[in-house]
Amino acid sequence: MNKFPFRQFSSLPNSIAKEPPFTNPTTCGKFGKRNWNPLPIPHRTIPEPKGQDLDFVNVANSHLIHSDWAKLNSLSNGLTAFRVKHIRLKLKQDYVLSLEFFNWVAAQNPTSLTLETHSMILHILTKYRKFKSAESILRKVLVSGSIDLPSKLFEAILYSYRLCDSSLCVFDSLFKTFAHMKKFRNATNTFCQMKDYGFFPTVESCNAYLSSLLDLHRDRFEADIALVFYREMQRCRISPNVYTLNMVISAYCKLGKLENAVEVLEKMDSMGFSPTVVSYNTLIAGHCDKGLLSSALKFKNLMAKNGLHPNVVTFNSLIDGFCKEGKLKEANRIFSEMKAVYVAPDTITYNTLIKGYSQEGNSEMGNSLFEEMSRNQVNATIVTYNALILGLCKDGKTKKAAYLVKELDRKRFLPNASTFSALIEGQCVRKNSDHAFKLCKSMIRSGYQPDEHTFKMLISIFCSNRDFDGAVEVLKEMLERSVALDSSILYDLCLGLCRCGNEKMVKLLCSEMEARRLIPQGFDMAKIISPVVVEENCTFGNNMKRCTLFSLYISKRRFWMRIIT
Repeated sequence: MNKFPFRQFSSLPNSIAKEPPFTNPTTCGKFGKRNWNPLPIPHRTIPEPKGQDLDFVNVANSHLIHSDWAKLNSLSNGLTAFRVKHIRLKLKQDYVLSLEFFNWVAAQNPTSLTLETHSMILHILTKYRKFKSAESILRKVLVSGSIDLPSKLFEAILYSYRLCDSSLCVFDSLFKTFAHMKKFRNATNTFCQMKDYGFFPTVESCNAYLSSLLDLHRDRFEADIALVFYREMQRCRISPNVYTLNMVISAYCKLGKLENAVEVLEKMDSMGFSPTVVSYNTLIAGHCDKGLLSSALKFKNLMAKNGLHPNVVTFNSLIDGFCKEGKLKEANRIFSEMKAVYVAPDTITYNTLIKGYSQEGNSEMGNSLFEEMSRNQVNATIVTYNALILGLCKDGKTKKAAYLVKELDRKRFLPNASTFSALIEGQCVRKNSDHAFKLCKSMIRSGYQPDEHTFKMLISIFCSNRDFDGAVEVLKEMLERSVALDSSILYDLCLGLCRCGNEKMVKLLCSEMEARRLIPQGFDMAKIISPVVVEENCTFGNNMKRCTLFSLYISKRRFWMRIIT
C-alpha cells in the first residue's frame, strides 16, 4: 500500500504512540474553529465559439434537444474538445441529456473527450446528486490514466467549477471514489487540496475512506492511518456519526488498544449516539482475539442490558475465541445458548466448531456437527471439508479422509492448500514420510505453496524416521521458496547428518542458507560439527533413559571425554 509520500494529514502517524484522551469533536475547544482563510477558487473562462464552431454547436444542440440521433451521428467527425465543451455548457441544466451526450461522444469520437470535458460532466451529475453515475465515469478515467492524472483531474475540476455553476459535491465525490478504489495516497492528496480551498468531505465520504482502510486486513499500519485520519476529522471539525465511531473502535481493537476502544464506547452517549450491535460485536471480537474471554462475555451481557440482542456475529466471535483457547466445552455452551435464543447458526458457526474439535483430534464430534449442519440445511464450504479432513487425519483415519477428498469433487469444491496440508499431516501422524512428501509435491504441482508449518512437519517426520536424505530434499524445497526453518528443527537435521558422517552436506546446506539469508537466529554450525554432540536413546526393558555424550574435543596433543548421565 502507498504510504502517502506527497501530502500528509496534520496528525502524523508517529503521533499515535502517545494516545491523547478521546474527545468529542463537536464540543472540544482544543481543535478551535476551521481555518476560514482558504485559497479563492480560481475561475477560468473559455473563448466563445465563432463561425463554423458556433454553427456546429447550435446545430448539434438542436439535434440533441429533439433526440435526433441519426442527424447527430452525421456530425460526429466534426467533434472537437472545444465544441464538446460548449455543447455541454448548453446542456448543463439537463443532467439526463448531458449524460446521453457524454456517452454518445465516448462511442463516436472518444478523442474529443479531455480532462476538461470529463470534469464538466462530473459537475453536472454531482450538482443533481447523481453520484453513482459520476463515480462510474471517474473510475473509468482513473483506471486507464497515468500516475499524474489524479492531480491534473483535481485541477481540471477546480478550474471548471465556476464555469459550470457547480457544487462542492463534485470534490466530495472525487475523494469518495479514491477511497472506494483504495487509492489512499490520491484520496489523502484530494482531502488536503480540498482543505486548502476551504471545503471538506462529508462524514459519509470520510467513513468510506476509513472503511476501505480497515477492510485491507494487512497489518497494523492501516489501523494507525485510520486513527490519524479520524484525528484530522476532529481537527477539521467534521462531526462523526455512529458508523465513524464504530470504525474507530475497530481500529483500536486491531492495534490491541482495547482500553482506548472501550473509552470510545463509553463516550458515545455524551456525543449523542447510542452504541449499536456492531459497536459491541467489535469489542467482543477484539477481546476474544486477545484471549480475554471473560471480558468479552461481560460486553455480551452489557449489550443485552442495554436492550440490544446478540446476533450470529456476536456468538461466532465468542465461539471462535473459546475454540482458539482450546476451551471446547465453553464453546459448545455458547453454541447451545445461541440456539436457545433462536439465533440460527450459520456456516461460520459450524466451521469454527468443527475446526476446533478437529484440532483436538475429535473427528467424531466434528462429524456429528457436520450432520447437524446438513439437517439444518446450512451450506458446507471447502473450509468445512478441510476441517473434517484435518480431524480425520489427526485421528490417523487417512482412508476416511481420502473418501472426503473424493466427496469434494462430487460437491464441485477444489482442494486448496489447507486440504493438502491436512492430508500431509495425516501421513505424518502415521509416520509415512515418503507419502507425505509426495502429497507435498502434488500440492506444489497444483499451484499451492506449502507454508512453514507444513515444511516443519515434513522435516520433523523424516528426522524422526532417521531418513535424513529425505529431510534434506524438503529443506531444498524450502530454500527455493525462501522459507526459513527454525533453529531447533535445523539443529536436529544437521545433528542427524553428522551422525551419518555427512558433515559435508551440513556445511553445504548452511552455506546455501547463509547465502539466501535464511539462517535461523542463534543457529551455530560450529556447535554441531566441532565439537560433535551425540545423543542416543538407550533402552533398558520398558524404561527409557536418555544418554547424552557431549564435549568431545580432539586436538593434536590430547583429547578428553566427559560423560554426563
